Amino acid sequence: MSWSDVYPWTPPERTRLVVRQVYEQVRGAIGVGALAAGARLPSSRDLADRLGVSRASVVSAYEQLLAEGYAEGRRGAGTFVAADLSGLLDAPAAPAAPAAPRPALPERALEGPLDPPITTVPGDAPFNTGRTLLDVRAADAWARSTRRALRALGPEHFGYADPRGDPALRSAIADYLRAARGVRCEAEQVMVTSGAQHAVDIVARVLASPGAPVWVEDPGYPSTVHALAAAGAKLCPIPVDDEGLVVAEGVAAAPNARAAFVTPSHQYPLGVTLSMARRLELLAWSRAAGAWIVEDDYCSEFRYAGPPLASLQGLDGGERVIYVGTFNKALFPGLRLGYLVAPKALAPALAQARRLMDRQPSTLTQAIVLDFLREGHFAAHIRRRRLAYHAQRDALADAIARHAGDVLSPVAPDQGMHLIAYLADGRSDSAAEAAAAEAGVIARAISPLYRKAPPRQGLLLGFSGFAPGQMARPAARLGEALRGRSAGRD
Repeated sequence: MSWSDVYPWTPPERTRLVVRQVYEQVRGAIGVGALAAGARLPSSRDLADRLGVSRASVVSAYEQLLAEGYAEGRRGAGTFVAADLSGLLDAPAAPAAPAAPRPALPERALEGPLDPPITTVPGDAPFNTGRTLLDVRAADAWARSTRRALRALGPEHFGYADPRGDPALRSAIADYLRAARGVRCEAEQVMVTSGAQHAVDIVARVLASPGAPVWVEDPGYPSTVHALAAAGAKLCPIPVDDEGLVVAEGVAAAPNARAAFVTPSHQYPLGVTLSMARRLELLAWSRAAGAWIVEDDYCSEFRYAGPPLASLQGLDGGERVIYVGTFNKALFPGLRLGYLVAPKALAPALAQARRLMDRQPSTLTQAIVLDFLREGHFAAHIRRRRLAYHAQRDALADAIARHAGDVLSPVAPDQGMHLIAYLADGRSDSAAEAAAAEAGVIARAISPLYRKAPPRQGLLLGFSGFAPGQMARPAARLGEALRGRSAGRD
């Protein structure tokens, strides 16, 4: 059992609690005379080690003691108990930070795991999601880019840099997004992150003030929901239909919401595309309400039918939309590199939030990706992967129809890296997920991703990391498992 299981507070609440406890311990020691006037306090690093807490928590507690007059700093010497404590020791103790009540979160706000793990089968089992493949040409090109980056290990790697990322990479990303997605941006608006989820978390910390209403898709991506809940936002689940987010429902439920978090190109998990009419409706609402839209475009590179979709950010002109993308889906998840494009009005606040979180992205990883982009390997890789994933999507849909068509109805999306197969005859998708796991197949239930909308029973199946010839046998195992007693009915 972890500490967070015993004390189920959000991370900011836990931090405030630790700071308050450190503050009260030191102040209490001063109050009873254990720390006399003028005594030197332990260094923040030493006290953090003794207490088993972060140094930042000790620094915050010391700052509170300094502000209240219990301690005083001496340049080059450290922090000391104040020489004059008259009038202080009889004063009531104050918390290190205002103990604001915990924001009321919607029902199921933090229920369930972030990304439900299946521990009985390995991560590379069919049909796990988020998996990618590099062919020989891309792998060789990546190796060459890596060698060049290592040989040219310049001074930028030996000091701290811009928290937004390398200017050259940000410029290359801006060029790519303008050409491929119609995003309207300059390099100054681009921030390099460790992925789409990191970008969403940064945005949530800036936009989601405690109690502020925000729209989330229903069903929707669980990690986005958890990031917003941790930031104290009031979650407003908005239903999704065949045209994507039902904007009218959002306007009726929360017309003055602070932001809307959406996946318009390939809705997670259902795979539908936000229609043009809904896109324009959403943008009109954001302008009228002064709200922000966070466009998570997590796998826009892989579209298999019809013309490329215009980004919301491009339609808006970049005034109200924060655009989020990732190289982790386009290349490989272990890369840990993504980006966001900030409206100019928000760029400074987002950059400051990123600096406080983890200072900056890896300069070496950025150098490799920049070389890969400049040499044209990324564009060539995307073209080849789009054809390969298209074939893999069709192979999975065909395998499910042939081997499990009596219990599953697959829907092949026009874009993305997974498909949904809906269960027949009122079967439980949670029971189906468990039965699939026993058969060595990963098939994630989608019903837990619903919050208020009536849940549909379906399985989320990834195809992007598996060759077409690898689909039939696990599809047959899945069909056999769902026909058995493990996949019971509701």
